[in-house]
Amino acid sequence: MATSNLAKAPAPETQYEARVFDLAKVPLRELNQALHDVADGSNQTAWEVLNPKGNHAVAVGVDASINVDVHGSVGYYCAGMNQKATITVHGSAGPGVAENMMSGAVIVKGDASQYAGATGRGGLLVIEGNASSRCGISMKGINIVVRGNVGHMSAFMAQSGNLVVLGDAGDALGDSIYEARLFVRGSVKSLGADCIEKEMRPEHIEILKDLLERAGMTDAKPEEFKRYGSARTLYNFNIDNADAY
Repeated sequence: MATSNLAKAPAPETQYEARVFDLAKVPLRELNQALHDVADGSNQTAWEVLNPKGNHAVAVGVDASINVDVHGSVGYYCAGMNQKATITVHGSAGPGVAENMMSGAVIVKGDASQYAGATGRGGLLVIEGNASSRCGISMKGINIVVRGNVGHMSAFMAQSGNLVVLGDAGDALGDSIYEARLFVRGSVKSLGADCIEKEMRPEHIEILKDLLERAGMTDAKPEEFKRYGSARTLYNFNIDNADAY
């Protein structure tokens, strides 16, 4: 009997159910170690975290294209240093959520405490509730979209990236800002040093439209926002070096 020269078709990839960690039964260290051990390209892309109960540093340092759903509220520094992953908090988050995020997405279904997205270098942080003071402090390329309000000193020393606020902003918005763009639909209590209202040009409408779509907030229209940014009086600015900021 002749054998076929046709190569055998590859077997379909195995699809895994979500891996579940109940933090009422296992230590947080075990969850974070398991997340760190995931190789990028793994078929184990779905992860569920139960009973976080305000634990600090949940799902920090993830570096793989996976989805992590945290069912409950978390404490300090959830999803810090995230790369590639999509991490959703089905609750509220304590201080420093998504701090120093590099890429991927972090979604907070509730409110976020102080300095959400601080020093973030990339990716998208979505806060569906309100954010407290210093949201986006020293941001360095991250995109942050807040459906509610932000507190005082938000975007302090923001270097690059976009902060979008559908609600109101507190005192000293954008204090000592560099080249980040701030878009606010509501009122601004006061602007910080060197932060001024700037013209909303067509390219800014397009940036804002894209961010609202990515954040799932298409009920807000880009034309309803005002743009704020640096007056460039507090540092030596050279337009030839704009890409470095």
